[in-house]
Amino acid sequence: MSITTTSTPRTGMLSRVLRSIAATCAVIGSAAAMEDGWANPVLDKFPTATVNTTGLATGDHWVTVGQLHSVTGTMAISETGSVEAERLAIKQINDMGGVLGRKIKIVQEDGASDWPTFAEKAKKLLIKDKVGTVFGCWTSASRKAVLPIFEKENGMLYYPTFYEGLEASKNVIYTGQEATQQILWGLDWAHKEKGAKTFFLIGSDYIWPRTSNKIARIHIEKKLQGCKVVGEEYYPLGHTNFNSLINKVKLAKPDVIYSVVVGGSNVAWYKQLKAAGITGASLEKDKRLLLTISTTEDEVRGIGGENVEGFFACMKYFQSLPNENNIKFVAAFNEMYKDKYSGKASIGDVTQAAYLGPWLWKATVEKAGSFDISKISAASGGIEYKEAPEGYVRIHDKNNHLWSKARLGKMRLDGQFDVIAESPELIEPNPYPEGYK
Repeated sequence: MSITTTSTPRTGMLSRVLRSIAATCAVIGSAAAMEDGWANPVLDKFPTATVNTTGLATGDHWVTVGQLHSVTGTMAISETGSVEAERLAIKQINDMGGVLGRKIKIVQEDGASDWPTFAEKAKKLLIKDKVGTVFGCWTSASRKAVLPIFEKENGMLYYPTFYEGLEASKNVIYTGQEATQQILWGLDWAHKEKGAKTFFLIGSDYIWPRTSNKIARIHIEKKLQGCKVVGEEYYPLGHTNFNSLINKVKLAKPDVIYSVVVGGSNVAWYKQLKAAGITGASLEKDKRLLLTISTTEDEVRGIGGENVEGFFACMKYFQSLPNENNIKFVAAFNEMYKDKYSGKASIGDVTQAAYLGPWLWKATVEKAGSFDISKISAASGGIEYKEAPEGYVRIHDKNNHLWSKARLGKMRLDGQFDVIAESPELIEPNPYPEGYK
């Protein structure tokens, strides 16, 4: 049986109004459905119940991550760039649709250049906030403070700083370099290319500089023929009076002043060197040099290029690298922070390594098809990032460090570096080199 409706002008108008209302409701309903994830094809493939089985702060269209860096205290000069680079990467990932169809939300905590504070904030992020991962730390002291917490609570940390090695954890992805990729390669360069035979080791007084210089001393005295260490000194974080040290350096006249000074102390250290007549030009005249593994463009921004011109640094990344990936990265960084840096940001090694963290995490989550930490940890080996500003990188299958190149840069007046040497191939990470403990 069929029903026939006779249309009149009035009923026809009513019908058009009802159809319009229905269409509007359909649009609103569709938008609401997308917002709730009902019509999200990625969500259909990766439902929350499947990709989050351990109670992380993850929903149908969002996932929460943590940032844990020093934005106050003596280390802020070095760590602010890491915060900015991670946020740039997260924004770019969100603009592309997020991770497994979910936008990334950030919970940021300040380690305040204090190791117990780092431990306290790590507990909060993992236990209270239940973040899917943490991008954080700079110093080895801060990493050592939080490592037991990440291992106990089965969290994941993406750690961006070059460091001394002698560590590998399934709960950490090390996006910076370890000793064999930076310390040993740089010392070999100074000896082979510059003829250096005597070295004066200088560092801030905590685990990374002390362990790095221990490794450096072993390499100098046992691996480099005819070489020796003629001095070794340490000063507290935040130290600002280096005049007595500079007098010792002048008396020793080393071929290489090997600097592992970190944070705000760099400003006083380099300014006082210049005031004492120790400059890149004066050292070069005497066929000597200053080589650092801790001073990047981030620190030079605060130090002033006029105080470091002519000194050398061994890193895996310099802002002046001419490859296409880096040109895009620097442009994006400058655009995002144009109001802060007037389009002329200083981007250092650790800042770039921090930028890698969110991208490597995204790739690993998508490979694992899950936000669960154990699955991410198992899927990390072999993860590649071909668009890295430094060039192609890959997570090692066994130790969670990155294959990467080493480079030598010479500091310029404008705060940038001229890249004067680089390893011909990617260097395999070896955090436990034989004979360096």
